[in-house]
Amino acid sequence: MRDIIRLGQVETVRKRLNEATQSLLGDTIVLSDAEWQQPSLLPGWSRAHVATHLARGADALSHVVRNTASGRMVPLYANEGQRLADIERGSERSGLELQIDLDTAAGALEEAFAEVVDWLVPVTLPIGEHPLAAVTIARLHEVCLHHLDLDTGFASHLIDPVPARWLLQWSCDRLAESAHVPAVDVRSASGVSESLGGVGERREVTGTDAALWGWVTGREDGSTVDAAEGVLFPLSS
Repeated sequence: MRDIIRLGQVETVRKRLNEATQSLLGDTIVLSDAEWQQPSLLPGWSRAHVATHLARGADALSHVVRNTASGRMVPLYANEGQRLADIERGSERSGLELQIDLDTAAGALEEAFAEVVDWLVPVTLPIGEHPLAAVTIARLHEVCLHHLDLDTGFASHLIDPVPARWLLQWSCDRLAESAHVPAVDVRSASGVSESLGGVGERREVTGTDAALWGWVTGREDGSTVDAAEGVLFPLSS
């Protein structure tokens, strides 16, 4: 993630984000109202819950981006209880309403991105302070992660190598300071090298960026990466 900012690749990340969003929308457009209400891969949440969470997440990021660009620091979510209540109410909508909401919220976020003139302005996210450019990676991660959660046939191996590396690096950056996840040294085929966690005996785990990302986010069991047998990561957001 830091390399992307340094190399001025924000526009490339935005392009990949748009592609990921369209891929998700392409998979969800065919869902019936009944299929929207079926369980997602997230415990206790239907597909409709996941979609509403994604849409409200885009709204929150749009608000943060516009305020940060204007010199105002605002929280991503002002009220956690209200956020959860909005998701619960939103999950009761029809498939068409959910699809329109996803598309509209994503479009509004892209419009907010288009107004940014300085991507190095600091922004405070739940995971700490980053340059504003990090919001593009954060949203790409969110879209790809919850595309998996929607359980529509999308899998980590379908992610292109370049964004897969960004996603793995972003996830490792977020987990690096957590002592409550498995103790592993992640070594990817593209060169990502990070030490994570503190639970259990430390081991080195290798594989593709996409497979390692699916594993460290708790979405996949590690069967497609080397030396991960018996090691499971908790679901991350």
